[in-house]
Amino acid sequence: MNHGNKLNHLGRKSAHRKALLRNLMISLILHKRITTTLAKAKALRVFGEPLFTKSKVDNTHNRRVIFSYLQNKEALIELFSTVAPAIANRPGGYLRIVKMGFRKGDAADVAIIELVDFNDVYQIKAESSKSTGRRGRRGKGSASVSATPAVVEDAVMDDENTDDTEK
Repeated sequence: MNHGNKLNHLGRKSAHRKALLRNLMISLILHKRITTTLAKAKALRVFGEPLFTKSKVDNTHNRRVIFSYLQNKEALIELFSTVAPAIANRPGGYLRIVKMGFRKGDAADVAIIELVDFNDVYQIKAESSKSTGRRGRRGKGSASVSATPAVVEDAVMDDENTDDTEK
């Protein structure tokens, strides 16, 4: 029985699973977004979130601890030089998993896992949309609505005037 064990074994022995998660994490740090199966993405989130939290404090101890997990100098340099400053103010939730559908060959659930602060599409939407309260307020929206019927009436009057002149 597997009671109380939240670790997804992914159908692999422990050494193979650690190597898989290490390689996925290195690819995620270097490329900022990877496509994999949903189960691997969820396991990678559990594996990677503590590493991102440790990377926010740049000291020798944290570098050595993260290097013991990753075993890759390029990924370590990228993590501490570009990723850590971008996530410095975020209290958690560094990764986003987006379901993509099913893989054609074996119908496995496919997902994209990405670093939240490195996705330009969601950041543009978040900056452009202003949060308003529950009730509407007088502003651009109500002014443009009241101006619209006047413009329509002027257009109708112009059309009627042109029809009279043609007769």
